[in-house]
Amino acid sequence: MEITPTDLDGVVEVRPRRFGDDRGWFSETWKHSALAEAGIDIDFVQDNESFSAPVGTIRGLHYQVAPHPQGKLVRVIQGSILDVAVDIRRDSPTFGRHVTAILNANDGNQLLVLAGFAHGFCTLEPDVRVAYKVSGQYAPDCERAIRWDDPQLNINWTLPADGPTLSGKDAVAPLLADQPDLF
Repeated sequence: MEITPTDLDGVVEVRPRRFGDDRGWFSETWKHSALAEAGIDIDFVQDNESFSAPVGTIRGLHYQVAPHPQGKLVRVIQGSILDVAVDIRRDSPTFGRHVTAILNANDGNQLLVLAGFAHGFCTLEPDVRVAYKVSGQYAPDCERAIRWDDPQLNINWTLPADGPTLSGKDAVAPLLADQPDLF
């Protein structure tokens, strides 16, 4: 398993090895000891999966506050996405900055986003399935969102000409500057 740091401390790209033969391939998509060797100690408590039919579907930017913050290990099992993590730790030197990674099923690469970051993604093709492990259970009272098109964040989502497909909740999420609950 190859673990590569990004420009934000707390977000890494994870590339599991694939072992192939004439039948196809096998891969360990998560291995606690490999992350621990890289100095990342995280326990996952829940697996989630989403399906997004249209190209340009944005899910995010989401996070959960204490007492139920969530770290996520995100991978694509069908299609491809632009994955985004935004540093929302007020005392961080990279507060408000983001990183992006293109994740796709063919490569099997993943993004590990620790608690303290808002996370979202945009589908780059139709019929995308995303699976992710989380380190905290879903808690609706702790759930928060930041507006996907916040000008302070200046995220290039690589959208289709007709714009994004959003949930009603994501379309009206507050800006980062208006968030009372951050890390």
